[in-house]
Amino acid sequence: MKSASNQIDMTTGPVFTKLVKFSVPLILSSILQLLFNAADVIVVGRYAGDDALAAVGSVAPLVNLLVNMFIGLSVGCNVVAANFFGGGRKEDVNRTVHTAMLLSVFGGIILTFIGVFLSTQILSLMGAPETVLPLSSIYLKVFFGGITATVVYNFGSALLRAKGDTKRPLYILFVAGVINVILNLIFVIAFEMSVAGVAFATVLSQCFSAVCVVTILLRESDDFKLNPKKLKIHWDIFTRILKIGIPAGLQGMIFSFSNVLIQSSVNSFGAVVVAGNSACQAIEGFIYTSMNGFAQGTLTFVSQNMGAHKIDRIRRVVKTSILCVTVIGLVLGFGAVFLGHSLFSIFTKQEDVIQAAISRIWVIGATYCLCGVMDCCANSIRGLGYSIAPMLITLFGACGLRILYLGTIFQIERFHTYQSIFVSYPLSWGITFVALMIFLLVSLKKLSTK
Repeated sequence: MKSASNQIDMTTGPVFTKLVKFSVPLILSSILQLLFNAADVIVVGRYAGDDALAAVGSVAPLVNLLVNMFIGLSVGCNVVAANFFGGGRKEDVNRTVHTAMLLSVFGGIILTFIGVFLSTQILSLMGAPETVLPLSSIYLKVFFGGITATVVYNFGSALLRAKGDTKRPLYILFVAGVINVILNLIFVIAFEMSVAGVAFATVLSQCFSAVCVVTILLRESDDFKLNPKKLKIHWDIFTRILKIGIPAGLQGMIFSFSNVLIQSSVNSFGAVVVAGNSACQAIEGFIYTSMNGFAQGTLTFVSQNMGAHKIDRIRRVVKTSILCVTVIGLVLGFGAVFLGHSLFSIFTKQEDVIQAAISRIWVIGATYCLCGVMDCCANSIRGLGYSIAPMLITLFGACGLRILYLGTIFQIERFHTYQSIFVSYPLSWGITFVALMIFLLVSLKKLSTK
């Protein structure tokens, strides 16, 4: 297949059609990943018990906290490569590819060290239930032992997205997910490895994904072709990636830190509530990734059009993506609210766990569209080349409010309940969205004037 068939020119033609063409494979990729992750949770919950289920679910905020910095750097790679691609700067595209892939290997090694040696101590500080802590620790050590493959895949797929290629990463994830499910059944049911089996299955499937995406880049015939002999940190490219990526990563880490605090509050209500919370997060993931596919599309579309200096088209991209995300968030969010009991019974048959999950979805599901439009605005600003502003707005508008809420209102006896924890989410999403939108409109006006 020729490389051109895997490209999308985002600077011309109908915005909605091309945005859908780009975003739908991203959404399907994320949904596939979530289905396979849900299969992890289902296998563990059914065949290894509620403690194992709680262990797998409770580590998510910590994993995101440690991984999000490098996910942010992959966003930086996407923005830089898309900007060069939209502006027709072919040599700079190729230098970005080689800088990014070498950076991904170094990043994976750093994460392995942190995750393997420090995860248990961080879990203890989070107040993980004693019945869950040993299992969570085992999962994290295995997971982070193979994290380099995950980072390499994310950087490689970010580069492919920069030119509009979202289909081949979808194919890779489908096959990797099937491998993950098969290995789950073998390790957890046949070998009775519990959470360690789930972790090993995840690592091996991610290794497959990394090999596939590297192979694609090695075989490309355009400026995205990877040549091992050219692997080098080009410091001007590296600086541009860091300029976008570090604030994006810090923003993700800040969000994750606030979620770690929320997880710590959830942990205080015991293993049953932790298990219900984990099941609900698995369902919420389908809503979030469906919205996030368009948010990621916004990032790449704005980046390419910024490279081509098409400000009016950027406005059309932002309006279209926000409309799409709002509709998706409302439909799926309220769908999860009304079908909650049936959905959560897939994960567990314990009624108290199901009720804990329902308590969360009533708050999150009905307001999740606010999170989607917030992400669209943040990615639009980042695509314009502003990196510090979305991070600072998120720091004060979203995470600061959550921490303030947990430290004040949640401490009042009347509001010290499991469900009231999650009121902090829609509050922070709404306020942060308004602040980001104001900044975005002002920035677009300044660019139009120039």
